[in-house]
Amino acid sequence: MSVFAAATGIGSWPGSSPREAAEIVIGELHTLPHLVELPARGVGADIIGRAGALLVDIGIDTVPRGYRIANGRSAVVRRAASLLDQDIDALEEAWEKAGLRGGTRTVKVQAPGPITLAAQLELPGGHRAITDAGAVRDLAGSLAEGVAAHRAELQRRLDTPVVVQFDEPSLPAALEGRLTGVTSFTPVHPVDESVAIGLLDDCVARIAAEVALHTCAAGLPWKALQ
Repeated sequence: MSVFAAATGIGSWPGSSPREAAEIVIGELHTLPHLVELPARGVGADIIGRAGALLVDIGIDTVPRGYRIANGRSAVVRRAASLLDQDIDALEEAWEKAGLRGGTRTVKVQAPGPITLAAQLELPGGHRAITDAGAVRDLAGSLAEGVAAHRAELQRRLDTPVVVQFDEPSLPAALEGRLTGVTSFTPVHPVDESVAIGLLDDCVARIAAEVALHTCAAGLPWKALQ
């Protein structure tokens, strides 16, 4: 049976205290606790902002609509990395207190999937990154490398198995051409299903661990994802 056939958390958690969240998760989710996201802390703490701490050789910055791709290690990336470090430290501390180091209890980490990441990040010109095939490929490769390193680090620090959940809330809209452009004259064309599945497959292969795909949106191509 898959480790994902267990009670766990989606990822986001209310509040702003990583220590409190870690203690509750470890105390209540006995089969599959997770490294929480605390978006109430603001910039860099939400699902896309956290990706800024995971991407390799690609930076992000804030724009009025969210985040955009940027050069270098911006203040946003530094903040995202600092918040992620706090979350990992809090989970490791709670893990140690519970005497779980070296056991078989699995932990889950979350990250945006490649399609959602490209749909939500803007290019420097303001268009969604998903409108540029080259940018999508670069983001997917950077994401896969970063998530693999993140998973390996957490597994080393907790001395326990770690699995990955890719969140893809924008996947159905991207496949169906429902993403909005900057204006009505610059529509976002549908992503080819085979391209999307190929990007997901490449990310999963790079992770080299059990991976789940999560979305709260309707319209997933279930047959293609099997």
